[in-house]
Amino acid sequence: MEDVRGRFVWHQLMTRDVPGAKKYYSKLIGWKTMPWPLDPAYTVCHADVGPVAGIMEIPADAADMPSHWVQYIGTRDVDATADAAVRAGGSVLKAPSDMQGAGRYAVLKDPQGAAFAIIDPENARPESAGPPALGTFSWHELSTTDYEAAFAFYSGLFGWDAMQRMDMGPNGIYLIFGQNGVQRGGMYIPSTEMKMPPNWMPYAAVSDADKAYALATSIGSTSLVPPMDVPGGGRIACLLDPAGAPFSIHSMPSAAAAAPAVKPKAKAKAKAKPKAKAAAKPAARKKVVRKAAPKKKAAKKAAPMKKKAPARKAKAKPKAKAKARKKSGARRKK
Repeated sequence: MEDVRGRFVWHQLMTRDVPGAKKYYSKLIGWKTMPWPLDPAYTVCHADVGPVAGIMEIPADAADMPSHWVQYIGTRDVDATADAAVRAGGSVLKAPSDMQGAGRYAVLKDPQGAAFAIIDPENARPESAGPPALGTFSWHELSTTDYEAAFAFYSGLFGWDAMQRMDMGPNGIYLIFGQNGVQRGGMYIPSTEMKMPPNWMPYAAVSDADKAYALATSIGSTSLVPPMDVPGGGRIACLLDPAGAPFSIHSMPSAAAAAPAVKPKAKAKAKAKPKAKAAAKPAARKKVVRKAAPKKKAAKKAAPMKKKAPARKAKAKPKAKAKARKKSGARRKK
C-alpha cells in the first residue's frame, strides 16, 4: 500500500461558477476537464500524468463560504487523525465519512483558522522524483497568524520536518516544511496589507510563470503578487481566480523542467546491448539507442543499395569529359 501520510494527494476547488472555473483553469494550466463518472456534478481536472484536482459547486446552504481551494493531505487513519487534530486545538468541519471511488475523508480547521482536508485514498499514485510535472501541484503555502504554532500542529499530525527557516527581512520568517528530505511547502505570516484569513494556497506547475500570469490577468484574474524569482531558480506569481479563489503558479528553468525526460533514455540504453557499431559515430548514438533493436529487417532491405554503388562511379565519367573540354577550350584560347 502506498505511503500517503503527509502528502498532498488531492486538491479541490470550491466555487460558485463551475463552468467559468473549467474554462479558466483549462486555459491557464492546460487541464482537461470531465465529469466524474460516479457523480457527473463533480468535475475532474486531468494533467498529462492523470487526474490532479476536482471542481465542485459551493453548497447553496453555505452562503457565506468564499471560493477557495481545499488541500487533501494523506493519512491511513482518518478518524484517528481527526481526533488528534481536535486534541491539538483544531476543529472538525465535516466528520469522517466514506466516499465511493475516493476513500474516507474529513474536513478540518487548524487552530489558527485555515481549513484543510484529510483523506485515506482508495487509489494514490507513487510520489514521483524530480521536478513536478506540468499541470501538477508543486508547492503548498499556509498563510497564518502564527507559523510556529501552525507547524507544531501539522507536524504532530503528519510528521512534517522544519527544513529551513528563511529570513525574508521586513516580511519575517518563511518556514519551509517537508518530509523524508522532500520540500512540500512553506508557512508565513502575511503583511497587514494582505487582508486574508488564514488559508492554504496551492501552486500549480506551468512552463512559464510570466506568460501564464499575463494570460491569467487577461482572462479575469486579480493579481496578488506579480511574477518574481524564488530560491532554487523558479518564478512564481499569486492570483485570485475570476471567482475570488487564491491560486498560484510556479515555473522552473527549462533545464530543470526537462530533467525527467532523461529517464526513458536510460531504459532504452539497457536494451541496446551491441554498441560496437555505434562507437564509430558518437553523434548518432541517440538514434542507435532507440532503434537499434528493431532494425534487423531494415538491414536486409538496405543490402541491394550496394549494387548501385558502381552506377555512382559510372556517372562520374562525364565529369572527366567535361574537364577535357575545358582543357581543349583553354588551348584554343591560347
